[in-house]
Amino acid sequence: MVVVLMCFKLAILFLLVSLAVAEDLSFTYHGFRSTNLSLDGIAEVTSNGLLKLTNETAFKMGHAFYPNPVTFKNSSCGTVFSFSVTFVFAMRYPDLCDHGIAFIIAPTRGLPGASSSQYLGLFNRTNNGSPTNHVFAVELDTFKNEEFKDINDNHVGIDINGMVSEVSAPAGYYVGERVITNGQPVQVWVDYDGSKKQINVSMSPVSNGFSASTSKLTASAYVLGWSFKLNGQAEEIDLSKLPKLPPLGPKKRSKHLTIALPVIIGSSVLLALLYGVHFAIRRKKFAELLEDWELEYGPQRFKYKELYIATKGFREKELLGKGGFGKVYKGILPNSKAEIAVKRESHESRQGMKEFVAEIVSNGRLRHRNLVPLLGYCRRKGELLLVYEYMPNGSLDKYLYGQPTVTLNWSQRFRVIKGVASGLLYLHEEWDQVVIHRDVKASNVLLDGEWNGKLGDFGLARLHDHGADPQTTHIAGTFGYLAPEHTRSGRATTSTDVFSFGVFLLEVACGRKPIETHDSEVVILVDRVFCCWKRSNILEAKDPNLGTEFVAEEVELVLKLGLLCSQSEPAARPSMRQVVQYLEGDLLLPELSPLGVSASGLSFPHKEGFDEFATGTGLSHSYASESSRLSGGR
Repeated sequence: MVVVLMCFKLAILFLLVSLAVAEDLSFTYHGFRSTNLSLDGIAEVTSNGLLKLTNETAFKMGHAFYPNPVTFKNSSCGTVFSFSVTFVFAMRYPDLCDHGIAFIIAPTRGLPGASSSQYLGLFNRTNNGSPTNHVFAVELDTFKNEEFKDINDNHVGIDINGMVSEVSAPAGYYVGERVITNGQPVQVWVDYDGSKKQINVSMSPVSNGFSASTSKLTASAYVLGWSFKLNGQAEEIDLSKLPKLPPLGPKKRSKHLTIALPVIIGSSVLLALLYGVHFAIRRKKFAELLEDWELEYGPQRFKYKELYIATKGFREKELLGKGGFGKVYKGILPNSKAEIAVKRESHESRQGMKEFVAEIVSNGRLRHRNLVPLLGYCRRKGELLLVYEYMPNGSLDKYLYGQPTVTLNWSQRFRVIKGVASGLLYLHEEWDQVVIHRDVKASNVLLDGEWNGKLGDFGLARLHDHGADPQTTHIAGTFGYLAPEHTRSGRATTSTDVFSFGVFLLEVACGRKPIETHDSEVVILVDRVFCCWKRSNILEAKDPNLGTEFVAEEVELVLKLGLLCSQSEPAARPSMRQVVQYLEGDLLLPELSPLGVSASGLSFPHKEGFDEFATGTGLSHSYASESSRLSGGR
């Protein structure tokens, strides 16, 4: 282990303590001009002795390590020694700074493969929270990022082995009080009592009482002084000996210049002011947001002005569809003349920020002929905009239900089915990570100009590494497509996607919704097909709109495969690779068991209260999800 001062990304301060120096180790730095610190990244010592850990560059690291190792125990089974730390720091930021400050104790100067932003340069998405990290941290944070949860402006947290705090509390005397981000020096005390096994943390602006606060986006982070002692109280820092911070804001103009300037410039100033106001209003109209995850994950980011022009100001004539999340507009990009579909949402919408980020992170990097291409996105004020390749024939569901003006023949439907199966196989097994879609259904399958099916809407999708367990624990999806085990545990897996795909198969072959009402009676599609199969006449369930122009063997295969995928036991369902093999005729479909396929395999414990979902109107066009979709979070 090593004692470390570290600033990562924007304004994150670390003290890392490591193995092997005398038990009474102590040091005090009033400035750092003559100290023997080990610096790397963008960290530097300024000419007047300030330790400048970061400048105003996003996604950069700066470290300043205490050069010698430190012993915290006499033996592996011994008690951790008491220690005391105090340091003075300040953060200067032009706009916003996030993720804050942390004091940490770790076995090394960081962990291999550590990531930026919310992982503080210590962890990554894979090892965050692992008990093998052996890392303790006190974070002083402005942004409580537990996979894109709401911002918590001021809090102090105790972290063990990961960035989710074991204990946290608001900081500051008053609600919304910001001590760190005002650019003034702040002193922090961290004291550990080895006998009581108790850690105490306190903060104070150097001239006021005690409170704690946070930081916000690109910033310059300075450390003015640092004191540490093992088995005792750290020497108090003499504030009068600390180097001076650079002044906040622009330098003051001379009095003569201030008085003379209006006289010299005269009316030109007024004209410039009026032009500036006009420019500011126009700039505000098209102002956009930028967050750290966008640089790491995001595909192309479109300018709001470009999308505004493409959709002719988002006028109603360009509207393709609408739902709980917002509206979808057709557009033509002004430069390339490419046709696009723009899904326009708001932060307060039903889909919301989590699903917006999920769709960018998942779909933004996927490339497959049977997935709707996400071309890019845009954020502006409270608006979220996703840009897709335009699918001229819209969503599949409008060709299936009721009495559609245009119906698809069996050849077209079978090609769509095989295409969606191929896309799901890519998501489950063939991409870098496992992608669980969580919302496979006809309304999320879009048709291009040649009637090829493409799976879209990745707003509920979740990713995990191959061989790892998915971590989702909330129910998310659409009524009628949810696997029974998912409704019980909230756990989404590739097998729950297979269940949804099975319902989708029946939906396409039968031309019916998963749940409908007829004469006040709820009719469940899987039950209906199952009953036809039990009567040895499964083709009775097919869509009557198919007429006589269909291949009976293919229809029967799809109906039986739909029942096989919809079995109540996850282990009895095939994988998507097997599904593709069945559809291509490379593998014989096994015989169905009446025990595995029945109403018990559905996603609901009872049928009461389904009427509103069976009769509710879905969305009117492509790129839109049905109003009965559920989302329980990440």
